[in-house]
Amino acid sequence: MHPGGEIIMKAGGSSIEPFWAMYGVHMQDEVFELLESYRIGNISIEDSKLAAKGAVSDPYAFEPVRSYLLKATSMKPFNAEPPPSMLVEQFLTPADIFYVRNHLPVPIIDEDSYRLEIQGGPHTQPVSFTLEDIKKLPPVTITAAIMCAGNRRSEMSQVKPVKGLSWGPAAVGNATWTGARLTDVLKLAGLNPDPDDTNVQHVHFEGLDMDLARVPYAASVPASKALDPRGDVILAYEMNGEPLTRDHGAPLRAVVPGVVGARNVKWLGKVILSPAESTSHWQQNDYKGFSPSTDWDTVDFSKSPAIQELPVISAICVPVPDTKVELKNQKIDVQGYAWSGGGKAIVRVDVTIDQGRTWHVAKFMGQDKQAPLTRHWGWTLWQATIPVEPNTKEVEIWSKAVDASYNTQPESFSNVWNLRGVLANAYHRVRVSLS
Repeated sequence: MHPGGEIIMKAGGSSIEPFWAMYGVHMQDEVFELLESYRIGNISIEDSKLAAKGAVSDPYAFEPVRSYLLKATSMKPFNAEPPPSMLVEQFLTPADIFYVRNHLPVPIIDEDSYRLEIQGGPHTQPVSFTLEDIKKLPPVTITAAIMCAGNRRSEMSQVKPVKGLSWGPAAVGNATWTGARLTDVLKLAGLNPDPDDTNVQHVHFEGLDMDLARVPYAASVPASKALDPRGDVILAYEMNGEPLTRDHGAPLRAVVPGVVGARNVKWLGKVILSPAESTSHWQQNDYKGFSPSTDWDTVDFSKSPAIQELPVISAICVPVPDTKVELKNQKIDVQGYAWSGGGKAIVRVDVTIDQGRTWHVAKFMGQDKQAPLTRHWGWTLWQATIPVEPNTKEVEIWSKAVDASYNTQPESFSNVWNLRGVLANAYHRVRVSLS
């Protein structure tokens, strides 16, 4: 039942320590307590020294320097989000406070020797390109939000515990991404696949971040998305007009707008055209949703499709939960973001402070007004000023967004709870005291 079972077996006959060190989630009291129940003895000092020979030192020794503003949900691998209030300060999220989601150590890549491999189609051998080859193609800039599937997981875990990083509402960011269209790169490789070709039903992205068994992070998206010019899938080398930073995928990453962050593979090493979905652990055994009644004894990951487009969501970024807010003219100011997967534009955000008896329609403070309703990849920032009854000492603010397909958020987490804590898009609720 261990999600890393296949990886563990790769250590058979040798020390498991390097594999253990790869995943900082192991360093928890409950894990050590579980292991203690299985302990059958202690290795001798002499044998432990032999076992340590050839063991890899800390695989996270060469991580990039990060902003002190980021709140880490795990250190190894590094995962962190900014304070929610900073998200609404500007439409484009600066790279240094853009949330970081890493599954493995950040790779060290020499741009001069970097090569992107293209596989599949009629090619029996991979075709490779340098970063300069990619930059010679017509550049395309899109505005797109990228969101982790576990965004707001910490709220869902209040219904019942889930397994996963305890993300708040800031595992999301919005940026401009500049790069070459995936279709242009494929044409450069001599490929012009038809999305209806049964031999090309999926496009795989493999990263250069690898575990100690040399297994890379990988994911795939349907060819109907990847190969559609209106899908706007690009291989990006710039973020907000600047070269990508290491934490955000330098020198090249896949940007699949409207799709969950897990498919926007960083440190891109390979693009593979395939008739089948990626066999990667993160495609097959993670990032899937289940019924609230499914538990770890009954879950079958093969029965659920991999998450691609995310559902509509909103979050309140100002005020911050459990703080004291000073009213201005007996009104409270509320700010937040809203977004919907698949490119569906946000058409309305409703806010209430009286459990839904009265709703206030928020004003949009930041939105890509040039984007069509069905290719609205960026988020929407909103603001509402709500009158408060005199002598009110405390309020709970709720927000819900509506997208261009008139999808809206569920009222509570109880009926969308799932054991991995993904797709957490219930009404956002923030309780504050007033002065």
